[in-house]
Amino acid sequence: MKKNNNQLLMTLLKGRTFIVLIVLVIFFSFASKSFLSVTTLTMVAKHVALYGILALGMTFVIITGGIDLSVGSVVGLTGMLAGGMIQEGITVGNKTAYFSVPMIVLFMLIFGCLVGIINGLIVTKLGVAPFIATLGTMYICRGFANLRSGGTTFSNLKGYEGLGNVGLKVLGSNIAGIPAGVYIFAVLAIISAILLKKMPIGWYILAVGGNEKSARLSGIKADSVKIFVYAVSGFCAAWVGLINTAQLSAAHPASGDGWEMNAIAATVLGGTSMAGGSGTIVGTIVGAFVIGVINDGMTMCGVSEFWQKVIRGFVIILAVVIDQTQRNLQAKMALQARNENK
Repeated sequence: MKKNNNQLLMTLLKGRTFIVLIVLVIFFSFASKSFLSVTTLTMVAKHVALYGILALGMTFVIITGGIDLSVGSVVGLTGMLAGGMIQEGITVGNKTAYFSVPMIVLFMLIFGCLVGIINGLIVTKLGVAPFIATLGTMYICRGFANLRSGGTTFSNLKGYEGLGNVGLKVLGSNIAGIPAGVYIFAVLAIISAILLKKMPIGWYILAVGGNEKSARLSGIKADSVKIFVYAVSGFCAAWVGLINTAQLSAAHPASGDGWEMNAIAATVLGGTSMAGGSGTIVGTIVGAFVIGVINDGMTMCGVSEFWQKVIRGFVIILAVVIDQTQRNLQAKMALQARNENK
């Protein structure tokens, strides 16, 4: 009987995120009559895509036992850099060069990867704890975002036909009624799932997170794996910076402030263990929907921003507690199974 209870509890714990999502949708649909409207659902989809893309990169990092606190600041910095390139171009000497939007997107994605690689090198080569390393780059990126414009906003980023730099708004537009960011999120999610479950790099990531020492002994280059996951996280953050800038048609240095917490919460809610070694992309996607629904649902119900922060804090703590409970129960059930087989 006790074994059956443990199995039932484990099933509920594994499906907790989906259950919570259903409960939240039902609750907010009653709390706000307009919650299930097309306008609201489109808004939620936009936010879910942004949080979800960040959470995809965070999933890879947390599986290895790390953390990336810099992603929110990378969002702000890439937005400012892209906005500056559209509005002011790049001046070298007496000449100013303007780039097409595809080139700007490429530059920003490369930049995001470089920030991630720097994070990975600090963690692996300098031996700095991931929390401290990415906390430092978080402040550095946020500082550079403010320095880029002296703290002001790059507004009306439509570009100029004569300069050939129009088209950023496509990333923030709706295609067939669905935000472009959702399509990008879907593509990145599919690629992430393939990398994690079907490719050798995915097995290496899980191995490093599960037991780094054993992974090294088996020939896996753990340092290279860690640098790779931080590069992926920076890449995803750069995408979010570009999409967010396109949606607003403006770039502000404070953009993305605190979004690293949404990404972490979505990842952990989705079942990725903070201890490393386990996690799924599908779980992260559902976790992103939970965070998006909570944030937008509370806003629609008139919950103040101050209370929203309190509630988000509780959500993160609860997610970690549930993760710990699940791991303890799994260990207990595994021990019981070994004893029964003796």
